Amino acid sequence: MIGTLEINGLTKSFEGREVLKEIDLEMKEGEFLTILGPSGSGKSTLFHLIGGLLHPDQGTIMLDGENITGKRGLISYMPQQPALFPWRTVLQNVLLGQELQGKVEREKALNMIKRAGLEGYEQSLPDALSGGMKQRVAFIRALLSPQSLICLDEPFSALDDFTRLEMHQWLLSIWAEYKKTILFVTHNIDEALFLSDRIIVLSSNPATIISEFEIPFERPRSESLLLSEEFLEWKRKLSQSILQRGTAHE
Repeated sequence: MIGTLEINGLTKSFEGREVLKEIDLEMKEGEFLTILGPSGSGKSTLFHLIGGLLHPDQGTIMLDGENITGKRGLISYMPQQPALFPWRTVLQNVLLGQELQGKVEREKALNMIKRAGLEGYEQSLPDALSGGMKQRVAFIRALLSPQSLICLDEPFSALDDFTRLEMHQWLLSIWAEYKKTILFVTHNIDEALFLSDRIIVLSSNPATIISEFEIPFERPRSESLLLSEEFLEWKRKLSQSILQRGTAHE
């Protein structure tokens, strides 16, 4: 399992309207890369192209040296909503990706459920869980899937601020241990800065890459970082870049 991603000249239109234009990006193994852009900038379309749900008008997508353009089942995808099956228990939902690949690691799944603070909920149905708990289950499922790249599409956008911050810290602690390659999408600047190794900023109409930032904050990261002068300076820098390019932001 590696997790290197290379996108070259990716362009996509719908009904004559160009949504993505000549997107180029590369990801290293184990990197946490965030795509930051306004709502409607084509971030989700980019994920659907990487996952093979859509075909580009032009361009190629390479994963671990293999051309995966238009191919499905080669990435692990976590959408904005947890998308848990209501008739399956927490444990059954977590194991779904592995079941589809024919390799189930039950003990590993139980250990991750425990680490997620969900011990005792293994046999519970999703209706018994809070929003944050459901997101943890969905992320464990993505992490346990055998694919080397995880795409997270604004997974915390529906959560309140307190739960979102808690989820950020939990996500980073789990990611630090398993170090899968993560491509994360958001329109929240604080979220992007707190989580990422690198941030790519998209314009809209059509989406193009307008800026790229290497984030220097040391890991592990704690809540205190959010109030530091260094964090606020980076937030100003990122906001100014977006405003100068004429894009909206949160």
